[in-house]
Amino acid sequence: MFYSSELAFFRRVLANQHIDSYLISENTPLPDNIDKGLRKFFELNDNYQKIFSEPWKKMKPNTVYKSTDKFYCSYVSFLLPDAPEKTVLIAGPYTAFEITRTMILEAAEQNSFPAQTVSQITKYYGNIPVISDESHLYALLNSLAEVMWGGSTNYSVENITDRFDETFSADSLHAFKAKSDDALLSIQLLEERYEAEGKMMQAVAQGKTHIVEQMFSHASIVSLEKRTDDPVRNMKNYLIISNTILRKSAEMGSVHPFYIDSVSTEFAQRIELVRSQHDATELMKEMVRKYCKLVKKHSSKDYSLLVQKVITIIDADLTADLSLKRFSSLLNVNASYLSSLFKKETGKNLTEYVAEKRIKNAAYLLTTTNLQIQTIAQHCGIYDVNYFAKTFKKITGKTPKEYRKAL
Repeated sequence: MFYSSELAFFRRVLANQHIDSYLISENTPLPDNIDKGLRKFFELNDNYQKIFSEPWKKMKPNTVYKSTDKFYCSYVSFLLPDAPEKTVLIAGPYTAFEITRTMILEAAEQNSFPAQTVSQITKYYGNIPVISDESHLYALLNSLAEVMWGGSTNYSVENITDRFDETFSADSLHAFKAKSDDALLSIQLLEERYEAEGKMMQAVAQGKTHIVEQMFSHASIVSLEKRTDDPVRNMKNYLIISNTILRKSAEMGSVHPFYIDSVSTEFAQRIELVRSQHDATELMKEMVRKYCKLVKKHSSKDYSLLVQKVITIIDADLTADLSLKRFSSLLNVNASYLSSLFKKETGKNLTEYVAEKRIKNAAYLLTTTNLQIQTIAQHCGIYDVNYFAKTFKKITGKTPKEYRKAL
C-alpha cells in the first residue's frame, strides 16, 4: 500500500495513547480480544461477533465510523483503500469520560451483578484510556486521510451509537453469575499492567525521560483501583504507587540508595499536600523527570563496586577528609591500586575528582545563597580561603567574587 509508512505511524501514535488497533481482513480470523475481554467476561459472545465482525463487512469506502457501545466504550474503524484484500482498521476501546466507581456500583445493582464482580469491572475501566478531547485523535486521522483518500474533504464520518441491543438475556445473566468468581478479566488486566510497568521501569533505569513521560500520560500504566469517587484521593494513591515504582527503577539503573532515599522521601511528603488533579499531574511530571535525572547523574553501572563506594562517600559529605590515604584505610585497599583503578574508570585522579565536586557545590551556593565566600569554602570542605579561590578560578575560569557577580 502506498501509505504503509503513514499508517504505521498512525498506529504507533495510537499505541502511545494506549489505544489498541487491529487490521482485519476477510481471510484472517477475528481477534478475540478487541474489547479487552469484556463481553467474554459478561458471557455476551454472540454480541462480540455482531459488533466487531458483521458491521465492517458492510462499510462504505472513504468513511470513518465512530461507534460507542452500551458500556461507554468507543471505537474508530474504516476500510483501508487500495488494500490487496478487503481490510478494516479498528481502533479502541477508549472512553470519552471517566467511568466512576459509583457508576459501576449503580449499574451492578440495576443488572443484578454479583458484588464480587465490581472490583474486576472497576479494574477494567481503570485500564481503558480516557480521551475527553477527541479533536487530537481526529486531527491525526485527518492527516492520514489526506494521504489515503487524497484530502480531508474526500471522506466522511458516521457516528454509530447503540446500534445493537446488548441487553443481558436470562441465559447470559445466569451464565455470568455462575462464573462470577472467575478472575479472568482481572488476570488479563494484571498481565497488561505488569508488562507496561516492566517497560516503564526499564526506561527509567536508562534515564529516558521522554519515554517515561509518554507512558505516564495515562493512569492506566499502573492499573489504579478507584476505591473512592474522590479523584484527588485516587490520584494520591496513584502517585504513591508511582513513587515506589520509580524508586525501584532508579535502583535498577544502578543508583545508590543514598541518592534515592532523599528524593523518595521528599515526594512522599509532597504527595499528601496535593489538593487538585492539576497538582497531581504536575507532581507526576516532576517525579518522572527527577528520577530519570537521578539515573543520568548518579548511575554507577559502569563502575566497579570499589569505585562506586568511593563516589558515594564523596557525595555523602564534601566536608569530610576525602584523601586517598583515608579511602585506602576506610576500604582496606592498597592506595596505589585504588588510585589507579579510580583514574581508569572515571578518567580523573581522586584529587581532581574531589576538587571538581567541591567547586561545583561552591558554584551552586554562590548563586543560590548570600553566604560569605569563606563560609561557602568551609561547607565545601576547603578551609583555606586563598586555596579555595585559587582552585575555584582554575576550574571555572573566574574567582568566586567574579562568578557570583556575573550571575
